Amino acid sequence: MKEYTDEYLEHIQQIIAANDTEKAREELASLHPADIAELYQKLDLEEAEYLFSLLDEETAADVLMELDEDDRLKLISDMPAEEIAKQIDHLDTDDAVDLIQQLDEEERDEILSHIDDVEQAGDIIDLLKYDEDTAGGLMGKEMIVVNENWSMPECIRQMRVQAEEMDEIYYVYVVDNDNKLRGTLPLKMMLTHPSVSKIKHVMETDPVSVKVDTPIDEVALDFEKYDLVAMPVVDSIGRLLGQITVDDVMDQVREASERDYQLAAGISSDVDTDDSILAQTKARIPWLLIGIASGLLASVILSTFEVQLQAVTTLALFIPIIGGTGGNVGVQASAIVVQGLANGSLDIKHFATQLGKELLIGLLNATVISSVVFIYNLITLPGEFAVTMSVATSLFIVVIIATLLGTVVPLTLEKLKINPALATGPFIQISNDILGLIIYVHISTMFLRLFS
Repeated sequence: MKEYTDEYLEHIQQIIAANDTEKAREELASLHPADIAELYQKLDLEEAEYLFSLLDEETAADVLMELDEDDRLKLISDMPAEEIAKQIDHLDTDDAVDLIQQLDEEERDEILSHIDDVEQAGDIIDLLKYDEDTAGGLMGKEMIVVNENWSMPECIRQMRVQAEEMDEIYYVYVVDNDNKLRGTLPLKMMLTHPSVSKIKHVMETDPVSVKVDTPIDEVALDFEKYDLVAMPVVDSIGRLLGQITVDDVMDQVREASERDYQLAAGISSDVDTDDSILAQTKARIPWLLIGIASGLLASVILSTFEVQLQAVTTLALFIPIIGGTGGNVGVQASAIVVQGLANGSLDIKHFATQLGKELLIGLLNATVISSVVFIYNLITLPGEFAVTMSVATSLFIVVIIATLLGTVVPLTLEKLKINPALATGPFIQISNDILGLIIYVHISTMFLRLFS
């Protein structure tokens, strides 16, 4: 991995300023496409465009795919359609689709019209039809496909022809005359059965495959479960359409993790540190405003409690504990559920089972927490038994309700096809703060009347 020091960046910028194309090409030739993409992120747009213009078409295509979406869009926004089409000629179809999807429909059509390889253009058009969050939107068309009725010599000849246009070969897929996936052909079989009459006699049957409309998160779980490096994609009747490779899955998993992390932190849309001030503000402000609204609601709730607070000022000391504990418990419960949904260890069908389990955990936590606070207040507040009982009882109820809420909300969101990560952030924290205050107000009022 290349380390970009201030001295090195200054050196590159001096080369660009001097318009020394020969020296610039020498520097770029020593770098991996991923390192060039990282370098571009540290330069301004004009400097990046200058260096990009010096790359050969194949390297330029690789660099484009190493850039994040925003930087890639900036780099190609002023590029002629013919030039973009040349880059696409050197990309796999799944990468080409990723690039073209960022553009509007008119730009897409113009670029596709300049692609010389009609078959590749047709494959890209086919892939653009699929939802980008499904297996179809993630798959590529580049793969080795043989017929089950071919002999081994014929199979090897056909494989050589197909392999000429491919950078990586993961599996050899076997289909029947209707293009239905029948199996895979291991390399060992090619070496040990060089004269076999038909491929179907030596192929491995029942390969792990995925339907074209399968959501990406389910695809990722299958890759992890079966330790795959590639997976064939089939339609509803089993015809082979393409394949998904592990590097594409990892990219999707990383992006999904980043989105979930930001959502859990109360950021409403996907942003990066280099996004504009306005974009970052728009992403952050919604939950901040909701937080303000909840704070104002809390003040309204406390205003109904004003008489009790004036009479027993000690009650006010425990308001942060009630709200904070409820929020923490709810976030913990929701985090466990969201994690289980994400890694497949928790099925939405087991809603009742998980709820019962979390209820028991909530009861144990509530007992421990409320007992500790009860004993502490009993010792430190000997003359205020009403306060001691109010705080302990409120904590007991709040912990149980927060646990249930932290379980029910993400499971419900999952059932409604809404990202359950929403339940691990400010949503659950604010909900429990408000509920905690309401419980504390009513419980305290009851005990103050009882012991007065």
